[in-house]
Parts: sequence; structure tokens; C-alpha cells
Amino acid sequence: MSGKHEMPKKRRNNEKMESRNIREGNVKARKMERPRKEKTGRRGLKIFGRIVLVLVIILVILVGVIAAFITSKLGKMQQVTLDEADLGISSQVEENLSEYRNIALFGVDSRDSNLGKGNRSDCIIIASLNNKTKEVKLISVYRDTYVNIEGHGLDKITHAYSYGEAPLAIKTLNENFDLNITEFATVNFDSVAEAVNALGGVTINVTNEELKYINDYIGETAKVTGLSDQKVTSAGKQTLNGVQAVAYSRIRYTSGGDYKRTERMRTVIEAMIEKFKTKSISEMNQIIDKILPEVYTNITSGDIFSLLPSIASFKVTDSIGWPYETKGITLDRWYGVPVTLESNVKQLHQEAFGEPDYVPSERVKQISNQIIQKTGYTN
Repeated sequence: MSGKHEMPKKRRNNEKMESRNIREGNVKARKMERPRKEKTGRRGLKIFGRIVLVLVIILVILVGVIAAFITSKLGKMQQVTLDEADLGISSQVEENLSEYRNIALFGVDSRDSNLGKGNRSDCIIIASLNNKTKEVKLISVYRDTYVNIEGHGLDKITHAYSYGEAPLAIKTLNENFDLNITEFATVNFDSVAEAVNALGGVTINVTNEELKYINDYIGETAKVTGLSDQKVTSAGKQTLNGVQAVAYSRIRYTSGGDYKRTERMRTVIEAMIEKFKTKSISEMNQIIDKILPEVYTNITSGDIFSLLPSIASFKVTDSIGWPYETKGITLDRWYGVPVTLESNVKQLHQEAFGEPDYVPSERVKQISNQIIQKTGYTN
């Protein structure tokens, strides 16, 4: 009887041992697998880290190359440094216009590469950039406008650049208009013609009245620039080449006189901006090579480089001709008198800078009274 019961007991003992060995074997196997997995994970992280490092290095190199390329382009400009403390900006104006970056653009009719003293600024445009909304307003100032020029008294604003180059021209704008301009760019009309040609021309609507005068200016502009003097044969919307576009912007004997002429300058600039946006990178590069050597400015390469990321978001939203109300007067020569300077400055700040309750500075009021006393124009 006892022999019959021993076999099942041994079998049970053997089975228990086998089960124990299997469990122990599984535990050992799992312990051996863990280091293998962890090692594989660490190896994967190292590989991923190397990939990220390589990508970062490539990105840094690309940014460096792009920055060097842009800097080399901007280095072609004619640079000058201005003393901002002598540009006639009051602390109150600086506070009021803190959201705006106002840049003076001067177009001179120089017969050579000289863009400094002695040249009258036939084109004066203030590019007003709203740093928050990214809106750009172009404010044209009529060249014959009667204002005060420090050291020269009441005179045409176009003479300020001739008397004291960009610093005096900027100071004249700031003191007569309550502005905060510290930056400028000056170009020759020759460079505008070349830039338009590089763009492949610009689309302009030439009226019948303008057609009577544009060809006279084309001949003169062609002689100055040394470019083709191809005439415009018909009115209507059409593509003008460089000489034709500059000639168009110079027309001043139609109705509207010099005020309409200033408007045409803005029209050409806006057409150039729109055409430039349609160009490929390589085409933009060629155009930049033509334009930058002809630019005289105090805007640094670093300042321009910092603007590049947001420049595409800026949009020209309005064009303003200043002064709004004016009367002509002949003294020693003809002048365009703002009637009055104070009221015109007030309206400018209301429309361009969103200051509905703006009160002009005491300096503007003083100059305004001087103009009234000299001309007798009060309304």
C-alpha cells in the first residue's frame, strides 16, 4: 500500500521543482533583458542628440551665411552718422510718437554721385511706420512750402537740404511739423530710373493732360541719366520704363501744379513697391545691387537687418499730401504758404498719427505766427 503512494509523491515533488526552476528562469531572463533594453534606449537617445546637434549647426551656418550675405549687400550703401541731439525733437513729441518710426526720404536732382550739401530735395516724403499695426503712410511735403529753416529764416523747405544737407532738412521737418525723425535715406533721380528698369518697368495710368508734358521731361531725364529717351505715344494704363517713370513724376504744369507732382512721386514709389513684391529672390538680388550703391543714409545695416523679419507684414495704407490748405504768394520768389501752419500740423497729427485732440507745440505756434505776419494769410 505504501509503495503505491510513494510514486505520486515523487512526481509531485519533481513537478514543484520544475515549476520553481521555470519561475526562477523567467525572472533571470527578465533581469537579463532589462539592461539590454536600457542600453538600446540610451544608444537611441545618443543618436537623436547627434542628429539634433547637426541640425542646429547647419541652421547656425545658414543663418550666418544669410546674415553675411545681407550685410555685404547693405554695406554697399553710402553711410553717414547724425547727431540725434541736434535734430530738433522735443521730449513731448518723442513721447507722443513713440509708436511711430518716421523716416525722411529725399530725392535730389544731382548731376553726379554727390548726394550731400548743395542739392535741393525736389522730393520729400516721410515714411511713417506704425510699429504696432504695421501700417505705413507716405506723407509728401510740397517742395515750395514756406517754413522756418534754422539759420536762414522763412524759406522754401526744399532749400533746407541744400543749406545743411540731411541734418538741417530733418531738423526743419521736426521743428515745423512736431515730428520725431532721426533716420533718412537720399537717392538720386538717376538711381530711381535704373531701379524701375531693373524691375521691368512699372504700371502707371497716364492721362491725356499728362501726355502733353511727359515727353518733354523724358528728353531732359534721358540726357541726365544717359538712358533711352523712348517717348510715350498714348494715354492710358501702361508700363513705363525708368526714364518715363521719372519723367512722369516730374510733371508739374498740369492742374494741381506741384501738389499733383508730389502725388505722382508717391504713385511711382507705390508702383515700385508692388512690382518688387512679385520678383523672385534672384531678381530681387539684382535690383538691390543696382539700388543700394546709390543710397545715402544714416540707417545702419543692423537696423535694416532687424526690420527684415517683419518687413513683409508692413503695408502702405495711405498717401497724404502736405500741407492740406495752402496759398501761393510771390515775395522774392513764389512760395506755397500753409494756411495756417498750426492748423495744418494739427490735421496731420489727427490723420497720420491718430491724435484727435492734438495741440501743436509752442514752437509750431511761434513759426505759424511768423508766417502770418510775413504773408498776412490767416485763412
